[in-house]
Amino acid sequence: MAVTVTSVRPVPADDDVPRTVVSRSSRSDVVFRAVLRMAGLSSFVITGLILAFLIVRSAWTFEVDGLGFFTKQEWIFSGNDFGIGGVLPDTLIIAVIASVVAIPIALATAIFIAEYAPGRLRRVLVAVIDLMAAIPSIIYGVWGRYFLMPRMAGTADWLARHLSWFPPFKVTIQYTSSTFIGSPFIAGLVVSLMAVPIITSLSREVFAQAPQGEREGAYALGSTRWGMVRTVVIPFGRGGATGACMLGIGRALGETIAVLLIVNPIQSANWHILQSGGNSIAALIAGDWSTAGAHELSALMAAGLALFALTLIVNSLASIIINRSRSGAATAD
Repeated sequence: MAVTVTSVRPVPADDDVPRTVVSRSSRSDVVFRAVLRMAGLSSFVITGLILAFLIVRSAWTFEVDGLGFFTKQEWIFSGNDFGIGGVLPDTLIIAVIASVVAIPIALATAIFIAEYAPGRLRRVLVAVIDLMAAIPSIIYGVWGRYFLMPRMAGTADWLARHLSWFPPFKVTIQYTSSTFIGSPFIAGLVVSLMAVPIITSLSREVFAQAPQGEREGAYALGSTRWGMVRTVVIPFGRGGATGACMLGIGRALGETIAVLLIVNPIQSANWHILQSGGNSIAALIAGDWSTAGAHELSALMAAGLALFALTLIVNSLASIIINRSRSGAATAD
């Protein structure tokens, strides 16, 4: 019996292409996208306008003083002898103190809320953290000045007497009743309370996004809950938590009222954090703004420009770290 073989004509390669489905956008979609695009671009425009305003208003300062503005520790305008060389280090010192205190507390709290707290307690803690973030900074400043500062003077005295071998804890002035009042140490503690809610909230959201399959895989291999957190949750959220910490540092760098109410303002840098005296760029601007003349206003604008650039760098680095992390990539998808 003969078998007839029917040849099959090959399908042209051009026909084996997925069809592109194109949907026509409605008028409301077009308007909605345009509004979102304008809102996104407006943030860049506003930031650029602020930068341009600060540059224009601070032009006299850089014409007169040049880069010496960033190194001089005096604030005398009669002889054009002024600069932020004294307050810039104290700004960083206060931010470092706040970070050292806030970051461990915030990360531990975020891990507890995301992985250990029961459902009812978790909701309460999330509400408390959000409430802390909503408290005005002046409330923290008043609380720090009248409640925390008198009670921390004894702790600062103990640190100075027993840990003076550590240079920042060494006191170089004569011991009096006001030696430890108005110090960068106390200002950093108060600012840390304002950074804790930001770091905790962002880190908690990042840790909660850890893949459920990897969690269950760790448990299937016999891991404990802490082992699962250590091998799955923390590595997944490391980049996002780092970005959250940097955002908290940015908040600490720009804090104004709390520092203004607590520190005893001096123009020279205070590298001994336990003893009285210090200042920050934001507190300097807020304290001198109402009495400043034309030239001092220009110098304050230049100081604001330096603070603007510093916080912009910190926030940009935080954004880059978050976007390159696994948690950031998962959020973007």
